[in-house]
Amino acid sequence: MAVVLDSDAIIGFLDRGDALHGAATTAVGECVREQPLFASVVTYAEVLTGARLGHQEEARVKGFFGHLITELLPVDASVADRAAELRAATKGLRMPDALILASADLQPQVELVVSGDAVAPKVAGLACDVRLLR
Repeated sequence: MAVVLDSDAIIGFLDRGDALHGAATTAVGECVREQPLFASVVTYAEVLTGARLGHQEEARVKGFFGHLITELLPVDASVADRAAELRAATKGLRMPDALILASADLQPQVELVVSGDAVAPKVAGLACDVRLLR
């Protein structure tokens, strides 16, 4: 089984000044020992954008994805359709988060999403669990 890390989890892990740093470091450390880590291409784009805006070192971001992320989950028409369904059914869910959750939901090997988004655990009907970083 696999774990999907959302953008907040990865940013929290990489940025010692982030409010989620401690929780993200613990979660990533626990998960990486037991299961492969996946991320959505949406997460990759979000975290890489932050690096290019000067929030993290780009080499460190690419190193994280290159060494710890086993697979980047693509966004295709089926993921977009599922994301639209999730977003329409869940008040406050933003489209990037809906795409990340949909990517995870459609992968049978994914059992958990680690997220910093308080809305994510409220999304009903997912085939995987959502763990909120605190």
